[in-house]
Amino acid sequence: MSLFRRICHFYDDPEYFNLLLKIAIPITLQNLLMSSLNMASSVMIGQLGELPVAAIGLAGQLFFLLNLVLFGIMSGAAMFTAQLWGKGDVENVRRVLGFAVKMGLAGSLIFWAIAVFAPEFALGIYTTDQAVIQLGSQYLRIFGWTYPFFAVAFAYAMVMRTTGNVRLPLAVSVSSLVINTVLAYLLIFGSFGFPKMGIVGAAWAGFFARALECILLLAFTYQNPSNPAAATLKQLAEFDPQFLGKVFKPVLPVMINEILWSFGITTYSIIYARLGTAALAAINIVQPIDQLAFVAFIGIGNATAIMVGNKIGKGEFDQAYRYAGRSLSLQVLGALLTGLLVYLFAGIFFSLYKVSADVVADAHQILIIMALAMWVRASNMTIIVGILRAGGDTRFSLVLDGIVIWIVGVPMAALGAFVLGFPVYFVYAMALTEEVTKLIFGLWRYFSKKWMNDLTGLVETTQ
Repeated sequence: MSLFRRICHFYDDPEYFNLLLKIAIPITLQNLLMSSLNMASSVMIGQLGELPVAAIGLAGQLFFLLNLVLFGIMSGAAMFTAQLWGKGDVENVRRVLGFAVKMGLAGSLIFWAIAVFAPEFALGIYTTDQAVIQLGSQYLRIFGWTYPFFAVAFAYAMVMRTTGNVRLPLAVSVSSLVINTVLAYLLIFGSFGFPKMGIVGAAWAGFFARALECILLLAFTYQNPSNPAAATLKQLAEFDPQFLGKVFKPVLPVMINEILWSFGITTYSIIYARLGTAALAAINIVQPIDQLAFVAFIGIGNATAIMVGNKIGKGEFDQAYRYAGRSLSLQVLGALLTGLLVYLFAGIFFSLYKVSADVVADAHQILIIMALAMWVRASNMTIIVGILRAGGDTRFSLVLDGIVIWIVGVPMAALGAFVLGFPVYFVYAMALTEEVTKLIFGLWRYFSKKWMNDLTGLVETTQ
């Protein structure tokens, strides 16, 4: 069989593409809207100058850390719910939801306490600029109250997606994000009779939107008692040490992975911030563009995790392997095209910011590097989240994602910033050596097939 025919045969699977589109499109649309509205908020803050851009960027680092901790908990729990749903085990799906809610709330309350009671300490880790710390602290003391709402909504949305209900989380999230953006505009600039509150107005807008998102998601979930996410209070509050232990064992490496990786990313932010407020502003300007360009890859990666997990739960290991390979190759092709489009067109957004020419110049160089490396990062996202974690291979993914950043990425970024004295865009490029290293070892692990593990048997005996 010729190479061309082999490639055509590899992609000749209508079931795969139907499932991929059904799951990935709503997730992609949600992330697209989220990234678009985040960019709109960033542009609004950008009208206030470099100081607010830097302040809200650093304040957002605490939420970024929480988001990754919760992502570790929820993606770890999703390994179980996707496979359990493949076997039709709704009872244990709901018990895993209870685990995710309890763990998520515990983590969010820690970050809430830091944001509300010690924001100066948290921001002081990143910068010594007292003006940035003071302004960012005002934002955090309000926005920190959104963290518990976000944790609960995250858990319920995770279960809905892994059990095939991707539309409800999409609709609720879209509604809350639109409200967030409209309120942010009104409260930042004081339009239509609202008070002009600047960065504090953005914080209040975020609080109301996140609270509303959680309330609406719970209300719609419990309207339908047959919804797999409609767990009873008993299932949510249950404390069965045997069950929790069996779920927690494979989830723990994912949590450690996300904690180590998130602190590694935070260390990158510290390094960029130490290069100066202008360098930090350049990074913060590019980040919304990066998020917007990456939405499709997040959608495909998460859809792959659900599809692969469902197939493993059904015992269809060969099909799971093929699904993973198809998604990985699609990510590479899509990211190459997206990187080209980012390089050609994304720079027009820089004109929307009222910042110095030096900041724009640095941001443009970062954008070029980001576009060139996009296919590598998209591949790694699929390997770690969509393949290794879906197959329960959490220990290897911990090493690949949580350790490599500390032994490759962070040292290289620190070398570029503090020893070689490189500008921010070269430091950013040196940090990406982490992604290249992960891709090499991640591809080897995928082809080995050692990542496929059936997790459903761990919890079936604990009912």
